Amino acid sequence: MVKGEISNFKNHSSGHLYFSLKDEESVIKCVMFKTNAMGLKVKLEDGMKVIISGYVSAYERDGQYQLYCDTVVLDGVGDLYVAYEKLKEKLEKEGLFNEAHKKPLPILPKSVAVITSKTGAVLRDIINVSLRRFPNACIKLVPASVQGEEAYKELVKAIEFVNNKNVADVIIIGRGGGSIEDLWNFNREEVAYAIYNSKIPVVSAVGHQTDFTIADFVADLRAPTPSAAAELVFPDREELQYKLDTYKNNLRVLLFSALNVRKKHLVALTNSYILKRPLEIINKRSYELDIYQKNLVNNINKLVNDRHKIFNEKIAKLDVLSPLKTLTRGYAIVKSDNIIITDANSVNAGDTINVKLKQGEISATVNAIRP
Repeated sequence: MVKGEISNFKNHSSGHLYFSLKDEESVIKCVMFKTNAMGLKVKLEDGMKVIISGYVSAYERDGQYQLYCDTVVLDGVGDLYVAYEKLKEKLEKEGLFNEAHKKPLPILPKSVAVITSKTGAVLRDIINVSLRRFPNACIKLVPASVQGEEAYKELVKAIEFVNNKNVADVIIIGRGGGSIEDLWNFNREEVAYAIYNSKIPVVSAVGHQTDFTIADFVADLRAPTPSAAAELVFPDREELQYKLDTYKNNLRVLLFSALNVRKKHLVALTNSYILKRPLEIINKRSYELDIYQKNLVNNINKLVNDRHKIFNEKIAKLDVLSPLKTLTRGYAIVKSDNIIITDANSVNAGDTINVKLKQGEISATVNAIRP
């Protein structure tokens, strides 16, 4: 019996299962034939810790020893799988996967930055597909390690570089398929935050169609493969040309249709009464305009006179009620500290008061008060 963690799991169309069993120090390839696989009670996946019973034999074609499995019993979930699920749950709660934060891709990007290994097949696949779909495609490689314990740091620096230098309209970040260990740099928290904070749309193209990483959930768009990423980013030139030709033809048809309508309208106007006797119409409209002008002037003059009369009446009323009018009849306004005095008890002997007359003011001192 052998205990370890499943990685690089493949379910072949024949029904046979192929995977590796590993621990901290070693790894061995495993095969479980269809007849034994049919008896499994659980679906095997990468990251599962299992206990396998079987036998070891050499696979002569590859010159390797393999573990041929008879039975598989679960022994808990792999540590990497647990870490993956824990980080996924954390980032989802923080809103990094929220669709509201996803940025749309430009319809026709001027340039695309590809963050991947300069020696891998990812770049070649993207170039081949892009140039086939859009021969004028501008692809800029931003090399970064995609495997190894420190590779995630290079991925973060590459994303930040593209944003700081603004060297592209879209970022494609990816690598080929592999086990959960091989793809682990794309499950790092640092890479997730770098993608989330990118001002430039990011397309993730990590692994194969069945591989899902944290980067896939955070990215603005997830492509199942690097080739599919190129198809999503670059439009098909022939399809674009076909659409443009269709729009051009439709516009031409609409334009000629509109011209024909205007032409018929012009012919109708030419044969109408208005164009046949233009001077008569002009004279009639001129006469009507004169009448409107005279009526307008008369109405304005009447309105001004009415308003002037009302204004004079208001002035006369104000003049009657004005305190200044009262002063002309010998009366005065007495104030103390700018307050009008209406009661003798509101001042004291010795207070200074101001007396406003028709002409000028008098400053006086109170000698006595008589209620």
